[in-house]
Amino acid sequence: MIELTATELSHLLARGETTSEAVTDEFLKAIKQRDEKVRAFLHVDESAALNQARAVDAKRKRGDPMGPLAGVPVAIKDVLCTEGVPTTCGSKMLQNFVPPYDAHVVTKLKQADAVLIGKTNLDEFAMGSSTENSAFHVTRNPWDLERIPGGSSGGSAAAVAACLAPLALGTDTGGSIRQPASMCGVVGMKPTYGRVSRFGLVAFASSLDQIGPLAHNVSDAALLLETIAGHDPRDSTSVDRPVPAYTQTLDQPVQPLTIGVAKEYFGEGLDAEVEQSIRAALKVYELLGAKIKDVSLPHSPYAVAVYYLVANAEASSNLARYDGVHYGYRAKSFTNLIDMYAKSRGEGFGQEVKRRIMLGTYALSSGYKDAYYVKALKVRRLIKEDFDKAFADCDVIMGPTSPTAAFKIGEKTDNPLSMYLSDIYTISCNLAGIPGISIPCGFTKTNLPIGLQILAPPFEEEKLLRVARMHEKATDWHTRRAKV
Repeated sequence: MIELTATELSHLLARGETTSEAVTDEFLKAIKQRDEKVRAFLHVDESAALNQARAVDAKRKRGDPMGPLAGVPVAIKDVLCTEGVPTTCGSKMLQNFVPPYDAHVVTKLKQADAVLIGKTNLDEFAMGSSTENSAFHVTRNPWDLERIPGGSSGGSAAAVAACLAPLALGTDTGGSIRQPASMCGVVGMKPTYGRVSRFGLVAFASSLDQIGPLAHNVSDAALLLETIAGHDPRDSTSVDRPVPAYTQTLDQPVQPLTIGVAKEYFGEGLDAEVEQSIRAALKVYELLGAKIKDVSLPHSPYAVAVYYLVANAEASSNLARYDGVHYGYRAKSFTNLIDMYAKSRGEGFGQEVKRRIMLGTYALSSGYKDAYYVKALKVRRLIKEDFDKAFADCDVIMGPTSPTAAFKIGEKTDNPLSMYLSDIYTISCNLAGIPGISIPCGFTKTNLPIGLQILAPPFEEEKLLRVARMHEKATDWHTRRAKV
C-alpha cells in the first residue's frame, strides 16, 4: 500500500476498499521501520494523525461530501506553521516554537480532508542544498544512504521517495523543491510566484519563496497543487486569478509543442551521465512530435551571483526578528541587552544561516547597497527578460535540474561555493518568478536518480503539467521505488 500513488489511494478509499485509518497506520508503520535510516521527519504525532484519519472515515460513512485528498497522508516541510504542532525551521532558534495558527496551505489541506502525517527535516531556515544544515540531524537519500537527498526540502523529497508519505509540501527559494526531487527520483514543482499563498510560511527571501508539491508522479503533483493554489487576501503577493482544474486536462498532450533548449544549461560542470539522460528525454519528446529549438538565456551565468545577493539581503532583513525577545531562542547568561542579542543569535543560528545573514547585511550596508543589492535587482530584471524573449519562440524550456546526481554526505560542506553551484540551473526560475517542475528521467550507472527540469511562462502551470505528463506516459522512471 505505501508504494501506491495518492491518486491510487484516493480511488481505493472512495470505493471503500480500505479506510483512511488503515492507510495512515501503514505509513506510520513505515516511518517507524524506515525513518531511523532515512531521517526524513522531525516530528510525527501518531495519535493526532490517526484521529484525523478516523474523522475522515466517519465523515465518509455519514455520506458527507469529501475533499479531493480525503484520507490521503501528506507530509509538511517544517517551515510551514501548524497550529499546536512544533515548527522549528530546522533551527535551534525555533526549537520550542509552537505556532498558534495554521499556514494557509495547511488550512487548505485540512479543508481537503488530507491527513497531516508529520513535519519533515530541512536545511536550517531553508538555507542549503543538501539538508546537512539542519540543527537536528542530516537526512539521507533513500536511493543511497551515504548520499544527500538534496535541499532544502530534502526531508519532504526523501519522505516521498522512501514511501513514508505519498505526498509532501516543500518550499522553493532557489531550487529547494526541484533539486531534491531530482536527487530523490520524485516529481517536484515550483508554481509561479503568487500562485500559492505564503501566509504562515516562515520567510527566508520573500520575493523568491514559493510553496509547492512533491509526489511520485505528475498526476499527484497536479492534485496537490490544485488543492493549495488560489488567492489569499492575507498574502499581499498572492495573485487573484482562477485556478485551472489541473487534474482534468492533464492527459491532453500539448500539440504542437516547441521545446526550447538553452545552450547555457549544457556547459562546463554538467555531469556526462546527467547530460545523456536529458538528451534521451528530449528524444522522447521528439518521438511524440515535439519540435526542439535552440534558445539563449544570456544572463543565466549571473543567476547564482544575483541570487546570493538578493536572497541573502532579504534573509538578513527577515531574520532580524530572532533577537531573543519576541520569540525564539534566548541565551541563558548575558550582561546587557546588546550582549543578549549577540549571544542569542550567535547560539541560536547555525553556520550557514550566519554566513548568509552577514553577506546580506553587507550587501545592504551604507556605501555598498547600490554596488551590490541594487545592481543585482537590475540583473534580475534582465534574467526575467531573457525568459520572456525565449518563451516568444517556444512553449517550454528544458534542461537538467541539477548538474550532478546526489553527492556524498560531507562532500561539499567545506566548500560553500561548490555547494551553491548545485542550484545553478534552478535559481533563475525563482529570480524570474516563473513555474518549474523536475520529473524523473533516468538513473546513473550507480542507480542514482536524474531529473529533467521543465520551465514555462508565468501562470502556465496547466501547460507545464501536461508537458511533463507526456514524458511520464511514455516512460516508466516514475514507477521505480527506492528500497530502504
